[in-house]
Amino acid sequence: MHINWSEFLAGLSPGLKELRGGAPEVMQGFSAIAKAALKPAALDTKTKELIALAISVAVRCEDCIGFHVKGAIEKGATREEVLETLGMAIYMGAGPSVMYAGHVMEAFDQLAPKPAA
Repeated sequence: MHINWSEFLAGLSPGLKELRGGAPEVMQGFSAIAKAALKPAALDTKTKELIALAISVAVRCEDCIGFHVKGAIEKGATREEVLETLGMAIYMGAGPSVMYAGHVMEAFDQLAPKPAA
């Protein structure tokens, strides 16, 4: 399966907008949890995004993969860090995580800035 991750993420916006309008208190609560969880403390935000990415693979959530690959890239995660993170996700999630780890690499390659030639 090949996903255009930029289009995939953009396609999630209408449904999420509907949720924010239809269940505003729930979505505000979820947003507050996300903000608190991502706040840098003992772990920096990049590390937290990588943890979220590993969990995304282990629980087989493609939508989560897209969001957390993007978040990890924005926080400066390298390809090597993502690959090491996937090693832990595969270790914890076995065979199904191997398949979803492939989605992460496809998303990373599409969404990461391209090196200057």
